[in-house]
Amino acid sequence: MPVSSHRKENLNKMAQPGAVAVQPGAGAGLTAAQRSNFSPLTALGYSSWRRVSLGLLAGEPFGLRREAALFRDRCRPAAGQWWLDAGTSTGFYAGVLAAAGCRVLAADLSPAMLREGARQQPAAEIDWAQLNIERSDLPADRFDGVTVGATLNETHDPARFLRELARVIRPGGQLWLMYLQRTGGPLQALLARPALGGLSFPDPAWVARQLPGCALTDGLSMGAVRFERYQKAAPIPGLDQT
Repeated sequence: MPVSSHRKENLNKMAQPGAVAVQPGAGAGLTAAQRSNFSPLTALGYSSWRRVSLGLLAGEPFGLRREAALFRDRCRPAAGQWWLDAGTSTGFYAGVLAAAGCRVLAADLSPAMLREGARQQPAAEIDWAQLNIERSDLPADRFDGVTVGATLNETHDPARFLRELARVIRPGGQLWLMYLQRTGGPLQALLARPALGGLSFPDPAWVARQLPGCALTDGLSMGAVRFERYQKAAPIPGLDQT
């Protein structure tokens, strides 16, 4: 696995149940929403909130089973693949991937979220790491797939975050996004204020422009909720890539 020496050390530590690898400086320059996730109380209640929030935001019943089924149908994760769950929180997508036999690097800024995730999703296929994806030292073209469940709305620099995801996906690999898209409503304007969360609500066309070399293959909007699957272009046989 082509990772830096200290990254290898971090991943080896994940063999210990509940262990969390830490990236130096991972907590620098965060939005208010990101900082709130460091609270153990937030981590403890996150999964319960996650179970009901999507349906409220989508405007129709949409539980975790339906979300997992949609992801499996569109992305078809396969045993032996290596996935990054970027902004894993308490590990919903990491658990779905592990159940499919995938190896998962579940990364998040919050140690509290990671500890709760490791408790809820104790699968041996999951490695947990405190990591700021916006400036990770993960190797390029490494992962067969990347999942993102709403982290895009909270990240400090959404454009940089998306470019980094595109960088670490291998050619031919895929990206699954779930985020709240722009509606122009007053609540989104309020939550975008730095003191009240600093959230961003991107337009799907803007998201697509931030993913060089990736093509949108599937898109589904349900109220404010947006699901997307992208695929990174694979090299054309016989074509000089230099």
